Amino acid sequence: MSIQQRTLYALILGMLAALGPLCTDFYLPALPDITAHLQVSTSATQLTLTASLVGLGLGQLVFGPLSDRMGRKVPLLASLVIFILASIGCAVATSMSGLMAARFIQGLAGAGGAVLSRAIARDCYAGPELTQFFALLMAINGVAPIAAPVLGGLQLALTGWQGLFITLALVGIVMLVVVSTKLAESYPPQRRQKQQSNMAASFIAVMRDQRFMGLCLVQGFMLAGLFAYIGASSYVFQSHWQLTPQQYSYLFALNGAGLIVFSLGTVKLSARWGEKPVLVGALVLSVIAAVVLLLCGVVRAPLAAVVPVLFIAVSINSAVCTLAGAMAMQAQGQHSGTASAFLGTLMFMMGGVSAPLTGIGGTSFISMGVVLGGSYLLALLSYVLIARKA
Repeated sequence: MSIQQRTLYALILGMLAALGPLCTDFYLPALPDITAHLQVSTSATQLTLTASLVGLGLGQLVFGPLSDRMGRKVPLLASLVIFILASIGCAVATSMSGLMAARFIQGLAGAGGAVLSRAIARDCYAGPELTQFFALLMAINGVAPIAAPVLGGLQLALTGWQGLFITLALVGIVMLVVVSTKLAESYPPQRRQKQQSNMAASFIAVMRDQRFMGLCLVQGFMLAGLFAYIGASSYVFQSHWQLTPQQYSYLFALNGAGLIVFSLGTVKLSARWGEKPVLVGALVLSVIAAVVLLLCGVVRAPLAAVVPVLFIAVSINSAVCTLAGAMAMQAQGQHSGTASAFLGTLMFMMGGVSAPLTGIGGTSFISMGVVLGGSYLLALLSYVLIARKA
């Protein structure tokens, strides 16, 4: 595959993987407007976000195993068609129940892009090339959570909240055309599973791989720590350090940019030193950064001291996840769709559990640091006790 083709595939797969963050982040500025327009409570409106996240998790369990039996392209095209229709459904919803149902289906369909982008990458690459491609995917995908709320806020002033979902439908249409014309089937019939009679058998085969399961837990616990930061940081920095929403958005964007930089830097380091040593080093650094961050909270360190430590503690996440994700998928050629589904679903499940934990006893810098540090420590232990011994 030429450099031009690699770049094109990275852009296409990166955009497909970004459908999930676009689903969850693009409409966040419109939550108050939706609450007022549909005349419901704030908590009811927030359930539309929960519905989307549940769909994103469950959808990967559908499209991943399905792609191992049918190939990648047909399920991917189907997911995009459903995504377009669900986005239109969100735009025309006149009740909270209707919006929640459409949001669930939108998340379910958006999961197709996330799970199949990883599976297609595994079909096309192996070894260091797969790591490089995963880094590119994470870098492209990392832009979405940074840009989506900003762009959504800008459009909200022009079109209202319904227009945001029309934009998502248009994005889906563009991706449908691009995938139809530019993305070839990466999993031909001769490579598909013939001996498996059901999806459960595929999952059993994947879960018997101790190394894969250990690396899944590594990535899952790391993202649990990241979700703890995402869920608590807004309250912590705006209440404790009195940052304005705009100032907080700059801090959030800084750490988001760090995720991209660390992901790309991981490729160069792993090419020189090897994937395993770099992964171990990144895991150790993540635990050290989390401990220092927690100490900053204990001694009530000033914001100027906290920001660089937080930058490392957050950014190192992408280094670990890039390597753990690539290494987990490398041995899953026959079951790569199922493996990708398991990997993605576990991420959403563990992230969904960690975010509320920061609020037990009241959300604070200490509670955020404890959950983040504990998650990173469990990620390191998962590698040492499970993945490394496989």
